[in-house]
Amino acid sequence: MLDILLTTSGALALVVAALSKPIERAPLTAPLLGLVTGVALGPAGLDVIGLPTVVEGHGDLHEACRLLLAVSVMAVALRYPFRDVRARVRPVALLLVVAMAGMALTTTALSAVVLGTGLGAAALLGAALCPTDPVLAASAVTGEPAEGTVGERTRQLLSLESGANDGLALALVVAAIAVSGPLSGGAAALDALWQIAGATLLGAAAGWLGGAVLRGAERHRTLQPGPLLLYTLMLALLVLGLSGLLRVDGVLAVFVAGLAFNAVSSVDERADENQVDEAINRFAVLPLFVVFGAMIPWREWGELGWWRGLLLVLAVLVLRRLPVVLALKRPLSLPWRDALFLGWYGPIGVSALFYLTMEAHRLGADPRVLAAGTLVVAASTVIHGVTTAPGLKAYGAAARRAKATAGDAG
Repeated sequence: MLDILLTTSGALALVVAALSKPIERAPLTAPLLGLVTGVALGPAGLDVIGLPTVVEGHGDLHEACRLLLAVSVMAVALRYPFRDVRARVRPVALLLVVAMAGMALTTTALSAVVLGTGLGAAALLGAALCPTDPVLAASAVTGEPAEGTVGERTRQLLSLESGANDGLALALVVAAIAVSGPLSGGAAALDALWQIAGATLLGAAAGWLGGAVLRGAERHRTLQPGPLLLYTLMLALLVLGLSGLLRVDGVLAVFVAGLAFNAVSSVDERADENQVDEAINRFAVLPLFVVFGAMIPWREWGELGWWRGLLLVLAVLVLRRLPVVLALKRPLSLPWRDALFLGWYGPIGVSALFYLTMEAHRLGADPRVLAAGTLVVAASTVIHGVTTAPGLKAYGAAARRAKATAGDAG
C-alpha cells in the first residue's frame, strides 16, 4: 500500500509541478487535487489504497497532520520580513482573541442546532473547526495571482493569523475536552497554560539559538549553500520533537521558533530561497490529502443524514467566519473588499483534522464528531479550492474600480 501511495503522490506532484502556472489560474489547488485523487483510489473508487477510515485510523492521521502543520507554520513565520510581522501585531492579536473565540462559539452553536448533539460534542466540533488552516490558505496569499492582486497587508494578516491560531486553538480544544470528558476545569486550565507557555518559551529559545548559529556560520563561512534550504525544515522538526518530549504545543512552538529565527537571522535577505521553501511546502500537502481522501468515513457521513450534513456545511462555511470578520472591519481598518476576502478565505483543513484526531485520541473516537468534522474539512477543501481563482479575479476587479473612482474624485 505504501508503494501505491508513494507512486500516486509522486506522479501527482510531477503533474502539479509541470502545470503549476495553469493550476494557479484555474479553480484548482494542490490539496483539492490530492483529495480527489485519494477518493478516486480509495474504497469509494478503484479501492487500490487500502486504508482504514478516519474513525478507525485517526492516530496515524494525527501524526501526519502534526508533521505537515509544523512545515507549514514554519513557512508562514518566515514568509515576510520580521519588521512587517511586528507591524501587524495588533490586528493579528484581534483576530486571534476575538475572531477565533467567535468562530468557535458560532460553530459550537451551529453544530448543536443542526446535528442535535449535546454540548460536549458540539464544543469539540466548535474548537476543532475554529482555526484558519495555513495549508489551504496558502493558495490565496502566495503565488503570482495572489501577490499581484491582493493587498500586502491583507495577505500578511491572513498568513500570520493562520500560523498563530493553529497552535493557540489548543486552549479551546482542551476546554472542549474538559466539557466532554473527565478532565476538570482546573486541570484543563493548567494543561492549556503549560502547553502554550512552554511552547512559547521553547520556540523562542530554539528559534533565537537557530538564527544565531546560522548568522555565526555565515559570518565565518562554515555553511555550504546546499544545506541552507533544509536548515529551517530541520529546525522545525527539532522543535516538534522537543515539544513532544516536553508535552507542550508543538505547532505553536514551531511557529514561535520561526518568528524568533526570522527576527535574528538574515532570512529576509534570501527571497529566492524562501520561494523554493514555499514550493516544497506546497508539494508536501499532496500525500496527506491523498490519504485523507482514501480515509473518508462514507458510512458515518451517510448516518448524519444528507440534509443535516449539507446544512451543517453551508452554515459553518458561511456563518463561522464571515460575519465575525465583517463585524471587525473597522477595528481591523479594512476596506470592504479586504474584509470580504479575509472573511471568506479562512479555510478549514489540516489544522481541523489535527485537532479532531487529538480529541479522538484523548476521549475515544466519536463517529458522529469525526464524521461531521471531516465532512466540513472535505467541503472546505473543495469549495475554497474552486473559489480561490475566481475570488482573486473579483478582488482585482474591485480594487481597479476603487482606484478608478478615487482617480475620478481626485
